Amino acid sequence: MHHAARSFLRARTQAFALAVAAVAMAVLPQTAEAAERTRYPLTLENCGSPVTFERAPRRVVSIGQSSTEILLSLGLADRMVGTAVWFSPVVKRFEAENARIERLADNDPSFESVLSRTPDLVTAQFEWHVGPNGSVAKREQFGRLGVATYLSPADCAKDNASGGDGVRRTPFTMDLVHREIRELAAIFDVAERGEALIASLEKREADAVASVRGIDAKDVSALVWFSSREVRGDAFVAGRNGVPAYLLTALGARNVITTDEEWPLTGWESIAAANPTVIIMAEMSRRRFAADDTAAKLRFLESDPVAGKLDAVRNRRFILLDVEAMHPSIRAVDGIEAIAAAVERFGLMN
Repeated sequence: MHHAARSFLRARTQAFALAVAAVAMAVLPQTAEAAERTRYPLTLENCGSPVTFERAPRRVVSIGQSSTEILLSLGLADRMVGTAVWFSPVVKRFEAENARIERLADNDPSFESVLSRTPDLVTAQFEWHVGPNGSVAKREQFGRLGVATYLSPADCAKDNASGGDGVRRTPFTMDLVHREIRELAAIFDVAERGEALIASLEKREADAVASVRGIDAKDVSALVWFSSREVRGDAFVAGRNGVPAYLLTALGARNVITTDEEWPLTGWESIAAANPTVIIMAEMSRRRFAADDTAAKLRFLESDPVAGKLDAVRNRRFILLDVEAMHPSIRAVDGIEAIAAAVERFGLMN
């Protein structure tokens, strides 16, 4: 059954990704006239720090798949000289462009490798890579070398002071992704492309919500399992205010995890007490942790004496969701569509 689910969700994701391009082209003529050209120098307040651009950046390194795919969606492949931190394959329609951009690392790149590409801008999806305690570097380190930095507003909207994945005290909304698109478009003086992309995402989200309006999933509870350092160890699962919770709320379903932590590490005894109706698992090509592999997750669920007693496991209510749909990204709308399709397929509507 899970093989069929995998094929179904992959097919839907590819179809919806292709739809973005078509809708963006349709919207562009209406938004182009309203979009203003950037007047340099441009100063933005980004994650508590002012960033000034004297001109549109010419050489960009993007640290984080979400940031990379936004830049590609804005038609900026010719400005991109390096990428890093990949969880899954790039959106299919960008495969050829992305293949020409040097991948510095699948996970965290070194400071030296980023500088080797002589960027004038570094974008980062996560503050833990470029921030006060950045694993790549601090913003000040780049600044002293004349390299501007831009961090995703969605990541800075949570409290990252304690390290790790941070704590999100207010619920995520797609407005944070739209802000990132709009600001990057302004930095590169492609505002019309930014507005077209935002319009296409807004339409897709509205269509997705409308498509599930008749689905009453109030009795559906879900666990969203990202990964685990050890397959049989505690699991990194989605907290109540992140992207996965946003996707579930659109359906009227609920997350069984109630902590503000973005991806709290949770034991299976606690998960068993919550007994979720469905388990949503991140599907990714990254292999940093033992449970990054969806097949390993499934083997554990079906063999573990505690997890095996969950209603979701006994009834094989598994949803395999591309990990980028769980991040603040342009793919989040894919998640609403895919979860809605699975809930309907499982016969869980009231």
